[in-house]
Amino acid sequence: MLTQLFGPTWRRQLWQLVYMLNMVAFALVCWKGYSLVVDTETPVVVVLSGSMEPGYYRGDILFLASYPRPYKVGDVTVYSVENGKIPIVHRVIETHSDRRGQMLLTRGDNNKDDDVQLYGGQRWLYSDQVVGRVVGYIPYVGYVTLVMNDFPIVKYIVLGLVGISMLYERE
Repeated sequence: MLTQLFGPTWRRQLWQLVYMLNMVAFALVCWKGYSLVVDTETPVVVVLSGSMEPGYYRGDILFLASYPRPYKVGDVTVYSVENGKIPIVHRVIETHSDRRGQMLLTRGDNNKDDDVQLYGGQRWLYSDQVVGRVVGYIPYVGYVTLVMNDFPIVKYIVLGLVGISMLYERE
């Protein structure tokens, strides 16, 4: 096996490694290009909890955009507060304005209370803390991400198998 890997076919393995790196670079370019089009650094997120049911379920993939128009009651936003570990997907239930800009109050569709306790001491969420508004979604496809986050060993096994298969690909 070692003679096959490092023998006369070393050029083929090197070509396959370059091909694999090219695919990764292409995926990153597509991600950044989509980010520029929709004007947000995080154009795609996965719903991690059931707080937005029945609108969005755990595992749904959400597509975001950041347009210059003001947020209105009913918009589903993804926001991130200072010291927040993960972005939160919730619906706008109230809006106001002040000198700093538009202020929002959000709540998950499946929650009884608003999100004030999630804002890190603020009473309102400011529009500059919003990552984007939801413009589309694909149901349940994000379960792959949830499984890989909940069970990290699965992530390493899948990445290893993909890497090995790409190295031994003959085309």
